[in-house]
Amino acid sequence: MNIFRLVLVLLILVPALGSFAADKPIFMSVDWAKSAVDVWNDDPQLTVELFKSGWVTNTKDGRGFKTMEIYRDDCPESPHVQLRIEPKDDKAVAVYGGEVFDETPDYIMWAKTGRWIEMGKGKYGPMKAMTFRRLKFKGPMWEAMKNMGPFSAFFRLVGKIDADYETCY
Repeated sequence: MNIFRLVLVLLILVPALGSFAADKPIFMSVDWAKSAVDVWNDDPQLTVELFKSGWVTNTKDGRGFKTMEIYRDDCPESPHVQLRIEPKDDKAVAVYGGEVFDETPDYIMWAKTGRWIEMGKGKYGPMKAMTFRRLKFKGPMWEAMKNMGPFSAFFRLVGKIDADYETCY
C-alpha cells in the first residue's frame, strides 16, 4: 500500500516539476532577452545614469540607439541576443530585447554560463570580470570604463531574471 502511494505521488509530482522548470525562459534566449527589457527599464542606474553620462546619446553615425549583443560561450549552438537602448524622456530606455538585428553592435559580451551567474549574483564586477577574462568584451572600452556603476548594474540584471541556466537553446 505504501509503495502504491509513493508511485501515485511521483506520477503527480514529477510532471508538475517538469512544467515548473519549463515556465522559465532559457538563459539568454529570445524570451529571456524580452524579460531583460523590463528589468533594465526598472533600474535607475541603467536608465538615469546612462542618460546623464551621455552614454546612450553617443551613438554610431548618429543612428540614435545603442546595441548590446550578449551570449553564452559554453552554448555554441545558441543564438546571440541583443538589447537596443534609446534615449527617451531623459532616460536610457531598453526598447527591444530579442534576436540579433544589428550586424554592427556597439558592444558584444560573452562568458560561460557559470560566470554570468556569478556576475548576476554580484560576486564581482566588470573590472575583475574583464581583467581575469571571465567576461570577453568587444566595444569602446573607455566608454565602458567611464560607466562602471551602470556596467555593474547590467551584470546584476542578469541575476534578476529567473531562468533555466541548465539548458542550451
